[in-house]
Amino acid sequence: MGRVAKTCLRSLLKLVNSFMGIAGIAMILYSLWMLRVWQRDMDRPSDFDVDSKGPWFIYSFLGIGVTFCVVTFLGHISADCAHGYCLSCYMVIIISFLLLETAMTADILLNSDWEKDLPEDPTGRFHDFEDFVKSNFDVCKWIGLLITLAQGLSILLAVALRNVGPNQGSYYNYDSEEDYAPERLPLINNKAQTPPYVNVISDPRFATNTNNNNKNWNANK
Repeated sequence: MGRVAKTCLRSLLKLVNSFMGIAGIAMILYSLWMLRVWQRDMDRPSDFDVDSKGPWFIYSFLGIGVTFCVVTFLGHISADCAHGYCLSCYMVIIISFLLLETAMTADILLNSDWEKDLPEDPTGRFHDFEDFVKSNFDVCKWIGLLITLAQGLSILLAVALRNVGPNQGSYYNYDSEEDYAPERLPLINNKAQTPPYVNVISDPRFATNTNNNNKNWNANK
């Protein structure tokens, strides 16, 4: 029963963790597309200044996508091995993500001039992305809630899997071999047991009694 529970927890953790991987892959693809468009526009000197700042928004978007993919990979490894140290590291990373996302969301909601805190984006992709989010706010809101919910469920499943214990499948804990010692003892000490009648015959007292009986029988004759 415990093995079935651990298998279900590992499968659920991988499934929930895959949402972050899908989001990370989508962010990487979108970042590569934006980078390609920016490099193409940079070939036209009339549109961009050579001394302008780098595309920080594109690189930041790409870095977040790569981080999501790395965290997803770590979550799959932690689910397979079900080791306490790996699961603890995974939970710390996910909790850090949640705290950072909460701080960013609070800053956007409470600070009306949050855009002024960001450097100027020479590519203009940040404003395009902002306009896209505003025009599709409901879809983006549900995507953000789904990612946040997946992160929260990942933490709960990791805690449950950590409490269940390590995987005892292929690398079973052989420290408890003493429980199987009585069954393995005949195979280790494969000595032929002496029949009981041999012990009786080889007993010196039995031999002395036999000699006395033979003497008395000869004397009676």
